[in-house]
Amino acid sequence: MLNYYFKDSIQSFLKKSTEKIIGAITISNQFDSTQLQNKSWEQQIPILKKALSDFDGSVFFEFSIPRMGKRVDSIVIIEGVIFVIEFKVGEQKYLQHQIEQVWDYALDLKNFHKPSHTAVILPILVATEAKTSFIETGFTSHNDNLLRPVKTNIEGLRDAISNTLHSYKSSIQLSSDDFANGTYSPTPTIIEAAVSLYNNHSVDNITRSDAEVKNLTSTTNTISTIIELAKKNHQKIICFVTGVPGAGKTLVGLNVATQHLDKEKGNSSVYLSGNAPLVAILQEALARDQVIRELDIGKRITKKEARQAVKSFIQIIHHYRDEYLRDAKAPFDHVAIFDEAQRAWDKEQTVKFMRQKKNQHDFDYSEPEFLISCLDRHPDWAVVICLVGGGQEINTGEAGISEWLNAIKNTFSNWQVYISDKLTDSEYAAETAITQLQHNCSVTFNHDLHLSVSMRSFRSENLSLFVKNILDLNHQDAKEIHEKIQDKYPIVLTRDLSKAKKWLKEKARGSERYGIIVSSQAQRLKPLAIDVKSQINPVNWFLDGKDDVRSSYYLEDVATEFHVQGLELDWACVTWDGDLRYAHDGWKTFAFKGSKWQNIHNIERKKYLINAYRVLLTRARQGMVIVVPEGNTEDPTRKAEYYDATFNYLKSIGIRYLEN
Repeated sequence: MLNYYFKDSIQSFLKKSTEKIIGAITISNQFDSTQLQNKSWEQQIPILKKALSDFDGSVFFEFSIPRMGKRVDSIVIIEGVIFVIEFKVGEQKYLQHQIEQVWDYALDLKNFHKPSHTAVILPILVATEAKTSFIETGFTSHNDNLLRPVKTNIEGLRDAISNTLHSYKSSIQLSSDDFANGTYSPTPTIIEAAVSLYNNHSVDNITRSDAEVKNLTSTTNTISTIIELAKKNHQKIICFVTGVPGAGKTLVGLNVATQHLDKEKGNSSVYLSGNAPLVAILQEALARDQVIRELDIGKRITKKEARQAVKSFIQIIHHYRDEYLRDAKAPFDHVAIFDEAQRAWDKEQTVKFMRQKKNQHDFDYSEPEFLISCLDRHPDWAVVICLVGGGQEINTGEAGISEWLNAIKNTFSNWQVYISDKLTDSEYAAETAITQLQHNCSVTFNHDLHLSVSMRSFRSENLSLFVKNILDLNHQDAKEIHEKIQDKYPIVLTRDLSKAKKWLKEKARGSERYGIIVSSQAQRLKPLAIDVKSQINPVNWFLDGKDDVRSSYYLEDVATEFHVQGLELDWACVTWDGDLRYAHDGWKTFAFKGSKWQNIHNIERKKYLINAYRVLLTRARQGMVIVVPEGNTEDPTRKAEYYDATFNYLKSIGIRYLEN
């Protein structure tokens, strides 16, 4: 159910005075309006009245879009057609970001609001001082009844509505009550979710609420119960949360962290990640949003000030580690949430780093062991929450979850352990360590600590399983799953990067983000103008707009698995190099050294490379194009045989070949 500040039938709306309508809006808004807002309504209402005379239907003002944290100026429903109207009072031009804004509102309704799923929707941008209008309408390539945005001035608004009703008849009967009370089941990006949660929104308001993903709330509630148990009984507890790629592990972690931001209660928490790009992007997104919000209420703060406040909430694990290496006191936070805990360093990697980089020659811990020891300094209670992804270790020294379990068994056996019942699955490689742990510690298994449904791709909950079967070479299973998801989640295959770029731009609507992602070992894509050695700034790549050459939209800079792990795009182009090659007896893995490819024989390094492609293939929320180059007979490092088998394998699964 969504909310709004004003709802009425069009005929009743036409009879009411502007003052009475503004009064109703203000009362619904609990008097939280500004003089500027009132003046804007004073101009919008007469414009809308003039455009809607002689029509029957419903009108809403300030209709909530919780996932975006914003409100649509007006929504009008006539003959089952939904008009999403955004006014720019005093504006003479149709600015691109304003067009995308109203398109995004319409997309949100189309994707996540049940009564809008099958309805015809027209986004309309009204620039009140514009000299000309552009009111031609047409569907996009998605064929989902969402029309391209109309750009109109005051005089053209009525024609835009009238022409649409004439051209796109709707058989749907949609009452204002059905629309207002309809189920709203959004799946925000992690950036959207972080911003919303940080601004005191409930996770229930910004995420899906259907039965299939109810364990997102169940998992959060279970963790909250564990925290309260530890506090009440003066216990130290560690719990392990598992989930399929994109299931919302990071969202759960951020939700728990925001619920314990009140440091005066003595149970504050901190969200920690070793994923530097993720942390940098979230910190920057929160800081930018905070600056804008403060400006909206007449306050001015610098981004530096905003970022400082954010850093107490989201931190890099290594900064946290270094702080308590320097200072032997107990951490201020009683609750520490470690995201992507499987990526923590093993003892060998940690000791090597500490001795070489930190001059700590007596250091003799694995990273998990030291991090637990920091929380163990509390004399009363503490909780460590490990968010665990299976098959996602992608770098040297990443220990997997067993290192945490061994640290508890060997050093912290007094801690209570709560474990997802899926942590024994093969992809986590922890079954032996769990069995050993049970002999030494109190271990409780809990089904609610596992997130089973991917929320990254709201169009296909089976995407992660599809990718798993591709990489496990389960050809028939992959083919069957693809048949089920292809209508909702388009995946296409091409050998031409330019065709892939065109496909991305045609598919993306509004501000939907798209970009090219590749393996960090994909060093022979240079002839395609893809250079993985060229450093990108992930903050610019993920957050900046279409006018910035550093952004993903420009399709020039590419991101690797290290940049995108834990994040997502709406539409992705995965460009496949000769580092991972299909063969009937298993994937062949290669690293490019000097001037030629060399076989990777080390089992761990082979696993890292396959996991890199697992990360890449599960980044897109709405669909992806896979590019497998044709190779070049004149280039011994790009022979056709390095690519053809992989291309044929993917095509045989049923992935559609992109011809145009």
